[in-house]
Amino acid sequence: MQERCLSVVVPVYNEEQTLAEIVGKLLVLPQLLEIVIVDDCSTDRTPEILESLRAAHGEIQVARHERNRGKTEALKTGFRLTRAEIVIVQDADLEYDPQDIPQVIAPILSGRADVVFGSRFLVRKAARVLYFYHFLGNKLLTFLSNLATNINLTDVETCYKAFRGDIIRQMKIHSSGFGFEIEVTAKVAKLKCAIYETPISYYGRTYEEGKKITAWDGVAAVYYILRYNLFCSLKQSYECPPQFGREETPRKAT
Repeated sequence: MQERCLSVVVPVYNEEQTLAEIVGKLLVLPQLLEIVIVDDCSTDRTPEILESLRAAHGEIQVARHERNRGKTEALKTGFRLTRAEIVIVQDADLEYDPQDIPQVIAPILSGRADVVFGSRFLVRKAARVLYFYHFLGNKLLTFLSNLATNINLTDVETCYKAFRGDIIRQMKIHSSGFGFEIEVTAKVAKLKCAIYETPISYYGRTYEEGKKITAWDGVAAVYYILRYNLFCSLKQSYECPPQFGREETPRKAT
């Protein structure tokens, strides 16, 4: 059996319909050490479901915000609670399949990567066909982010971002709403660490089914691209920047 080296951070807000299923899929991951679920002041049955899941499974930690503070704040709370060598983000809906997680974290486990992005576009796997304007918006934001960071990602807005634990726990995160995706990309690029992409499947939701991101989040993302790439230094990005050089042998997860 593979060593338990993975923390999964799950931000949730009113996900009573999908939460138990997602947690069930995460619990069977062979590398799982813990699931850290942060309830961002849900108003549906999410808190009761979380309490039941926590009581049944020792791998689950639960934190709750007393007011709705947004996805990025929920992630910040979750990252502070993690303990494992590898940390990955999992949305609480069913858009991303936890069965892809072993493939996403494999480059870190093998010592080749420090950060891995799961790309919905690198190689097309199963993907629900939905909003063309969202596709264009994602491509534009990815292009602008790549222009600022000088790294050639294909999907900057992906949920599946896996990190060496010391990287994400040391990172200072200041954005709000859905700004995490852009901010974290800018800040890992400053490290000159080994960043990989791997293809993932994607089962997108419609707005009627609970999708939350809006056009205003796209406008905010452009602002964050400028702010965190042009006006934020490496020292400002980390409590203590992780030290590693690619001339060294990459450290395997332990």
